[in-house]
This record gives sequence, C-alpha cells and structure tokens, in this order.
Amino acid sequence: MKVTVENKKGLEKDLKVFIDKKTISTQLDEKYEEIRKDVVIKGFRPGKVPTQILKRQFGKAVYGEVIDKLLKETTTKVLEEKKIKPAGQPKIDLKSFGEGKDLEYIISVTELPSIKLDALGDIKVDEYTVKIDPKEADKRIQEIAKSQKNFKEENENYISKKNDLVVFDYKATVDGKEFKGNEGKNTQLELGKDLFIKGFDKQLEGVKKNDTKIVEVNLPENFPEKDLVNKKAAFECNITSVKKPEEAIINDDFAKNMGAKDLNNLKELISKQIDEEYKNSLSMIAKKKILDQIEKNRIDDLPANLVEQETKILSQGMKEEDFKKNKKSLEEQAKKRIKTGLILNAFGEKNNIKVSQDELNVEIQKQFRMMPGQEKIVKDYYEKNPTALDSLRGQIYEEKILEEIKKGSKINKKSITKTEAEKIIKEENEKNLKEQKNLMKHHHDHDHNHDDDQHKSDGKSEKKAKPKKATISSKSKKAKTTTKKTKNKKKVSKK
Repeated sequence: MKVTVENKKGLEKDLKVFIDKKTISTQLDEKYEEIRKDVVIKGFRPGKVPTQILKRQFGKAVYGEVIDKLLKETTTKVLEEKKIKPAGQPKIDLKSFGEGKDLEYIISVTELPSIKLDALGDIKVDEYTVKIDPKEADKRIQEIAKSQKNFKEENENYISKKNDLVVFDYKATVDGKEFKGNEGKNTQLELGKDLFIKGFDKQLEGVKKNDTKIVEVNLPENFPEKDLVNKKAAFECNITSVKKPEEAIINDDFAKNMGAKDLNNLKELISKQIDEEYKNSLSMIAKKKILDQIEKNRIDDLPANLVEQETKILSQGMKEEDFKKNKKSLEEQAKKRIKTGLILNAFGEKNNIKVSQDELNVEIQKQFRMMPGQEKIVKDYYEKNPTALDSLRGQIYEEKILEEIKKGSKINKKSITKTEAEKIIKEENEKNLKEQKNLMKHHHDHDHNHDDDQHKSDGKSEKKAKPKKATISSKSKKAKTTTKKTKNKKKVSKK
C-alpha cells in the first residue's frame, strides 16, 4: 500500500491510496476458500467446487465484499499512521478498481485542529461556602410541619367546617337509578380543597358524625359513564367521622417520622440539605464560568463541516429568509460551541478521562429515583435510543472534564451568607435569561413583523429557536466512510 498526502485548504486533506492487484487477488482467494466449504452446487462434492465455478456464480458479490472490507481497513490504518483525527466522516472516491486491476482511491478528510491546552492552567474559579444560619433550618422545618397535617377525631357533637377532614360512605343515584361505580366506602375529603366533584365538599360543611347528608352535584366531563356526564347525581352520604386539623408538634417524634434520629439530627440534616441546594447552584455557575474562559482560548482554524453541522442545529425551525439574515451570528455561535467542545475533548484525551458503564448506570439510577413508578419507561427509552445513551455519556464526560480542569485552576475560596448566595444565583439567572433572549431574537423579530398574531397565540417560534446543549463524545470513533463510486453488489449466499 502506498499513500500520498495532499493538503488542499486549511484542515482539508486528500490522501491518495494505491493497493496493488496482487494484494487484492490474495484477499479474493482467501474469500473464495472461506465460502467454498459451505457452497453446494450440483455435480460437485461439498468443499470441492472449483474457483472458476465460484467466480462465475459469485464473482461480483465476492469482489464487492472484499473491496468494501479493504476500504474500511485501509482507510482506518492510513488515518492512524498519518496521525490524522477526522472531523466527521471521510469521503472515499474510487479512481481505479475492478478484478485483475490495481485499486486506487482518494480519502477526502477534514482534520481536527491541534489544540494547545497550556492556557487552561490560568483558569480562575470562585468556590463558595455558604454560611447557613440555624434559623434557616428551623424555618424549613416549620414549613414542613405545616404541610404535614395531622387530623384528630372529634366527638359526635362537633360540627364540620372548612379545613376539617370528613370520612363517609356513600351511595349515588341519577334520576333515582343506580349506576356502575355508584358506591364508595371510607371516602375522605378535606373540606375546602374541592378535590372530589366540584361543589361536593362545600355541602359537607355543617355535618356531624353519624349524620346522613344528601349531596347533589353535576357529574363531571371525565366521568367514566359517558351517558351520565353533566347529569345531576344525588349522593347519600353516611358520615362516619369528622376530624379537626391540628398543627404538628415539632419534637423528637416528629423528627423520627421524618426519618431522623431526633430533632437535633433533623436540624442537622435540613441544614445539610439547604447547604447542598446552594452548593449545587453555585457549582453550576462556577462550571459555566470555566466554559466562558475556555471559550476565549484561540483556535486558528475550525473544521468547516463541524461549523456547518452546528449552525444547522442552531437554526432548526427557522425560515429560509431568517436563516440568511442571521447566518453570520449563527455561525459565530456555532464556532464558539465547536471550539469549546474541541478543547474539552482534547483535555479529556490527554488526561485519559473516560466514562465507565458503572458511572452511566449510576446516572440512570438517579433518573429512576426522580421518576418513581416509571423506571421501566426510562429503561426502555435508553435501550431503544442509543443516541440518548450517547448523549448521557457525553454529559457525564463533560462533567468529569470540568471537574478535572477545576482541580488544576486557581481557586478563590469565599465564605458567603445565604443572602449573598441568592444574589449571585439571581444575577446569573438574569444573565442567562438575557443570553437566551438574544439567541432567540431573530425569531421574535421575524414573528412580530410578519405573523404577530400567531406568535402571541402559540409561542412555538421561541421553543424552536432555543439552542440544544452541545455534548462531546467520550470516545474517538473509528472512521466511517462514504463512497462516491461503487459497483452494485449482492451478498454472497453460502447455501
């Protein structure tokens, strides 16, 4: 195999590859030997079919398979030997091919630029410690106590009122006739919530234990028996209990019900929870500032094909005229994203950062916990969508890289109050909101000038304009190839 490298323009290269006919002939012979033992042709014993007969029967298909395999193997080998990392899929242009001929082809490839990582050592990061006042934990516990309502059963003379809990059995009829699902036992309603049928619990105000109360309501639109929808139903309610709400007493028992050892332990856990909330928010801000500093690093030449792909992602949903009008600004945004991704990827490769299957599983388990009862849906989603799994892997990879960069950066440790932390988070949110508005401005401008009414009614343009989060691949993939010229091929049958 002979290879000649020709620089076309910037990062674009053409690699001329020559493979002599003897090499191809050897691989063809090996392929015929492989299929000979399985081919059954009348008049010949198994494994004894002459090569000439095989060529006549399967020649085109065998040649096509051998050349395909040879192109894939040699393309990967050439790129590795020449130390070329392709930005996207190389293209293959067959110049000379055919049985009994030498193979000549050209690999057209856009190379990834060389990345200097020296400047990453100059990155500055603010690392915050938030001082949580013990009163904050007390305040949070009081809020929890208010939401954890307890109800105490009252005596037979107690008259129900708003916020009380009424327990009852019922039997309902429409026009004096019973219907499917018309009975209920031990039904509990917190008066004033209106969570059963609209207007139902209001009519239970003023009842006592052992009372019988007829409640009349119109059956709702979502009622299972469709022929009864909007019809007036009479519910005969036998009141079995009336309970009065009482504030939860914040003590050791309350703490134990919350999963803590005692009240002091609950306060410690809540303080830690509040601290984690601020810590996570401030950590995200720190990582964004690292990305902002990375973005300022210089890369002289970016792969045009990657910029084009990213520009297409940013312009999804845009009309042609809007795209032309905003093409320059979209390309600038695309370049920033590509540049950041390339630097992070280069850092990840240099520091041998990888994402293990265990790390991927841990992240999926987190999603299970966030969606209780829907674990199978999440599992099926990732099993059926390999791109979603790749995206998740890319996010973990990026997180690991940013953590590693942070370790080597100049860290400025600051101790701040909760109020100061809230101010920092608020300012960052406002800044992000402003950036998002600027990114979507091209859509707003177009919609207000040409279709204002539609914009107001559904707001779909805003959603489409929102850029997708860029992720970086955790593994450098072997080159895939697309071929300009090939012969029609059919798969070799071994039967």
